[in-house]
Amino acid sequence: MSTILCIANQKGGVGKTTTTVNLAAGLTQLGQRVLVVDLDPQGNATMGSGVDKTALRPTIYDLLLGQSAARDCILDAGETGYRIIGSNRDLAAAEIELVDLPRRNLRLADALAPVQDDFDQILIDCPPSLSLLSLNGFCCAHGVVVPMQCEYFALEGLTDLMNTVRQVKAKLNPKLKLVALLRVMFDPRVSLQAEVAEQVKAHFGDRVFDAVIPRNVRLAEAPSFGLPGVLFDKSSKGAKAYMAFAQEMLDKLPGFMAKSA
Repeated sequence: MSTILCIANQKGGVGKTTTTVNLAAGLTQLGQRVLVVDLDPQGNATMGSGVDKTALRPTIYDLLLGQSAARDCILDAGETGYRIIGSNRDLAAAEIELVDLPRRNLRLADALAPVQDDFDQILIDCPPSLSLLSLNGFCCAHGVVVPMQCEYFALEGLTDLMNTVRQVKAKLNPKLKLVALLRVMFDPRVSLQAEVAEQVKAHFGDRVFDAVIPRNVRLAEAPSFGLPGVLFDKSSKGAKAYMAFAQEMLDKLPGFMAKSA
């Protein structure tokens, strides 16, 4: 059975989608069978994987509403090597439509159950808010990976997210765990970022990945070409950092999942 991970942070613009698609591509290059689930109505992970979200049918919306089965929604994401359940603006309507449905928090878990054995890793790109969509991701997942910028306000948002994970674990999904934090968009020339990066490592210890993702132009350019950065420019610092992260994830994931919290 696959390991299901949410890539989540309640703060927007912190590199969740960039992390999702680059981790997926990196794990694929390391021999893993990977499925990306785009749970964000913006559909950025879909577009960043080379899939045209405007012409996409069926989508994650159809899956959550029970109008299509998972296998009918899974697409090959071209050059990336992984597979994807795509999203577009239709998903925004699901927030309202899910409210009155049975097992509304478990729609994604129920829908993905038939295909879990087809993959080694399932990565869920969550929207930047605590919504019914995010809750479906958390209730489906085994763990949460948190990309965070090394800035003061990011620490404040991190506390809120960790409280959310604890509440979901206590009340809705006892198997959910905080896997680890990933420091992203890091600029070593900014002294505050270096200080925050050290504080995070000192406070959370082995709950912080050793890999650090630098602020990198090639990573920013890659989505416009419909490719993750690790494929768009393999020689870039950002691509190498994400490949190191993918390898570290494979090496450490069993240990992370064995921890109690």
